[in-house]
Amino acid sequence: MSMLDRKLYRDLLRLWAQVLAVALVMACGVATIIIAIGSYRSLEETRDVFYERYRFANLFAEANRAPLHLRDRIASIEGIGGLELRIVKYVLLDIEGMVEPATGVAVSLPDAGQPGVNRLYIRSGRLPEPGRVNEAAVLDSFAKAHRLREGSRFAAVMNGRKQVLTVTGIVLSPEYIYTIGPGDMVPDPRRFGVFYMSRKALEGIFDMGDAFNNVVLSTLRGTNLDVTTAAIDDLLEQYGGRGAYGREDQISDTFLANELDELRAMAAVIPPIFLFVAAFLVNMILTRLITLEREQIGLLKALGYRETEVAWHYLKLTIVIALIGVAIGFLAGNWTGREMTRLYARFFSFPFLIFRESFDLYAISAGICVAAAFAGAIRAIWAVVVLPAAVAMQPPAPLRFRALFKGHGRGPSFLSQLTIMAFRQIIRAPVRSFLTSLGVSFSVALLVVSMFSADAIGYMVDEIFFRMERQDASLYFDQDRPMAAVDSVRQLPGVMRAEPFRAISVTLRNRHNEKDLTIFGVGSDTDLGRIMDADMRPIPPPPSGILLIGRVAEALGVRVGDSVEVELVERDHRRIRVPVTGISQSLVGIDAYMHIEALHRLVGDGRRISGARVSLDALEKGALFAEIKNTPALAFVMLIGLSRERFRATIEENIVMIQIVYTTLAVIVAFGLIYNSARIQLSERARELASLRVLGFTPAEVSSVLMTELAVVILAAQPLGWLLGYGFARLVVEGIESDLFRIPFFINASTFAIASLVVLGASLASALIVRRRIDELDLIAVLKSRE
Repeated sequence: MSMLDRKLYRDLLRLWAQVLAVALVMACGVATIIIAIGSYRSLEETRDVFYERYRFANLFAEANRAPLHLRDRIASIEGIGGLELRIVKYVLLDIEGMVEPATGVAVSLPDAGQPGVNRLYIRSGRLPEPGRVNEAAVLDSFAKAHRLREGSRFAAVMNGRKQVLTVTGIVLSPEYIYTIGPGDMVPDPRRFGVFYMSRKALEGIFDMGDAFNNVVLSTLRGTNLDVTTAAIDDLLEQYGGRGAYGREDQISDTFLANELDELRAMAAVIPPIFLFVAAFLVNMILTRLITLEREQIGLLKALGYRETEVAWHYLKLTIVIALIGVAIGFLAGNWTGREMTRLYARFFSFPFLIFRESFDLYAISAGICVAAAFAGAIRAIWAVVVLPAAVAMQPPAPLRFRALFKGHGRGPSFLSQLTIMAFRQIIRAPVRSFLTSLGVSFSVALLVVSMFSADAIGYMVDEIFFRMERQDASLYFDQDRPMAAVDSVRQLPGVMRAEPFRAISVTLRNRHNEKDLTIFGVGSDTDLGRIMDADMRPIPPPPSGILLIGRVAEALGVRVGDSVEVELVERDHRRIRVPVTGISQSLVGIDAYMHIEALHRLVGDGRRISGARVSLDALEKGALFAEIKNTPALAFVMLIGLSRERFRATIEENIVMIQIVYTTLAVIVAFGLIYNSARIQLSERARELASLRVLGFTPAEVSSVLMTELAVVILAAQPLGWLLGYGFARLVVEGIESDLFRIPFFINASTFAIASLVVLGASLASALIVRRRIDELDLIAVLKSRE
């Protein structure tokens, strides 16, 4: 081992606490890169492989009832690579041991076996045989929730008849990776499931002989999807076609794409924060170390060591710090990435999902970390290269002092001399003080962003489930029924109030802009399903015209007083101009609203309803659910209370994990910054502080100089951290907004306070550790002249 390497070893032992603090900050950056990119690659590559091998569709379309002979005409459309004409129906499920009814989707399979598009991964068992009307293959998530296996049975109410089905197999589908039921905001496999039956069986049950109501298509590479979509719409228009759409509007793929976007944003935003702080800390440590070792550097050069050799010595110190951070980051990132992958496996149904570990991922994260360390060290190391030996061996030039408060002598009377000393040091090193404060503010911002999620979700739950969707359940009929059907709903056991509604699928157009959505028709006295204005205050539906939510109005480019073209895609595709009479707000979906009588006039087929929102007597729910399971006119039921509790429990579980991770990261950043800043200031001012002790100041008074300086830097970081956190939270809201949902921008004042308290606690802990060193100063050693 060379002499310089022995010196490096001694420096590491002497500076181990500062080195570890910097390495931990670097480790956070490395771990975040591994977690975000590794999880992103895991999800993306698993999705792409699953989509490709099991031929996930590019286009989807629905109709009321279309003849099978359209197959050849659809297949002849330019760019179509494969297609599957299916029967898809919502049904009620009666599961043994489950009081409330579940909702199911029955999907037909070709009698010849696997479909050509959206093929099934068979986890166990087999697909239903064509001639057997009581066999079904069940989606894996639903089977796990109810412990179903081959031979298990469950009942389904299909087209007014209850039928007992036998499970023949457990399957996965690229179409239902993220399986979410109607009205739910998170997956609930206990209350929503998908099962597959032979076409022959579903044709007989739903009277769909030689017909289909759903088509999925794959396209060739380079196909113009807009042209292909228009051609499909033209073919299906006369059969009640509702407009073809691509993967980007398919629910499962949309949720998966949103998660990938969040991981991409995480990799782009969070690691640079930690690496910036790490580079700053490396610069502080090396700058101070080189200042303290000026004479040694000069002596080494005088003894014949070249500038490059001395510079390489300090560069190796930087590399060692970075490598320690890389090693810790590798371990933390790998473990956390695996845990995140297990979490994803609970929400996304893949045949397999393994955390993606590749050499380039670790090489990239290590390279970025080392590059950040070099960026922080380069200026300090360059000072070593250009420092002549003769100059280095001379004592450094004394600092030039000037009055801090000109014309006030010793300064304001309310400030002690020790406090003035603290402020003077901040003013003399403004850049270092600002960067330290900026680093601490990042810690506050990270905590604000993580806790903002809980605030926003709490607000979202209150707005959706207690102010907007106030019903206990929504009952959907199998087809539109006469208005008198609501009287039958009111006679069901436990129903205290029932409000009818009508839902019509439409396409809204304004010039070249268009949106596919559902218009809900409600009565003037509606109270269970409220409409909210821009300020989230309940408003009644207007007697005429249409209410658009803000996102739809913005997308279409319309305002109150304009008119939009409404195409009745479920009817005869008539196009009618309807005035926009108001703007409403919604956190979920992109629906529009009309007065139910105005919607009746628009559709022109009489006073009919699609379902009813109901409030229930909690004591009668069991009797109601039993009655619903035997009501053939109902297609499915949305249980709002259960959806709310499932949503709250799932989100709270995820938020707790996120907050633990972000709090740990924030504490590491704050602790590392304040600890290193305090240690460096102590090394710079040890002689000054020791002199105060000799002059009779107590240890508490002496340490107050350093503590005051740190307190000013930390306190100045708080409002900046609040501002950064506010801005980051706003970016999060804008980044994940979609047609499916909108996270409200809402932050409680307590969130800012808690974020600051956590950071202040971490900073106080690190400052107190350094304060002990002040109390233990060796006055004789410190005051010895270095000349």
